[in-house]
Amino acid sequence: MPFPAPALLPASGLVAPQAWSHWLVALALNTLLIALAQRLPLLTRSGWVHAGALGTLLWGCLGPRGWLAVVLYLALGSLVTRLGFRTKQARGLAEARGGARGPENVWGSAASGALLAMAAALAPRPLQPLLLLGFAASFAAKLADTCGSEIGKRWGRHTVLITTLRPVAPGTEGAISLEGTAASLLGAALMAALMAALGLISGRDAWLLVTLVGLVATLLESLIGASAQQRWGWLSNELVNGIQTAIAAVLALLLAPLVLVAAS
Repeated sequence: MPFPAPALLPASGLVAPQAWSHWLVALALNTLLIALAQRLPLLTRSGWVHAGALGTLLWGCLGPRGWLAVVLYLALGSLVTRLGFRTKQARGLAEARGGARGPENVWGSAASGALLAMAAALAPRPLQPLLLLGFAASFAAKLADTCGSEIGKRWGRHTVLITTLRPVAPGTEGAISLEGTAASLLGAALMAALMAALGLISGRDAWLLVTLVGLVATLLESLIGASAQQRWGWLSNELVNGIQTAIAAVLALLLAPLVLVAAS
């Protein structure tokens, strides 16, 4: 199998009793880091609390590598959001709260990944690589979405609605541009590369699958934004983000056998 599971994951489907000390370390470390980092304008105050809960969950289930992968996602997403921020703000296209994320953003981005992390920690070892592939794809899709949206709003020269290809204003739900789509591809590829560097996925085929799935899920998210989100007011951006990451994870899990066959 080309995707080795991290050594920190248990070989059986159950968490060993001694692993409780591991969870206590995860809680203490994340509490300390959140206390030190909450002055940074990346998250709101409540957003930091929820990020601490997410970080504890990820460290407990996947160890330092799973935790670091999501920390890097948060840092990269926040950095991309700040690119051209004053121009986007002047045009009324900037993220609210100066780009700081709240609890709804944290879980809209990470709910799918968190569920897959828990599943990987409890699953038999043969299933863990597949679940980690879905975990990687969910965050590759979210970074792709952030890169595409933020770059497209600032530097997209010809923005069209994905359903009709008619020109629309930047920032319109379901709008895409060549520049934004290229940024989405780059974001997905970068997140997939980080997942590979951390040992959560392995091999060129896995990197390529996670990259392409991340891009496809981002385009499908634009399709949802241009159609369903326009009709149903309860379909918030955070909920659509959750749907997008779930789509990426499911696609990765469904297409994983093709990667395995190609590698064999």
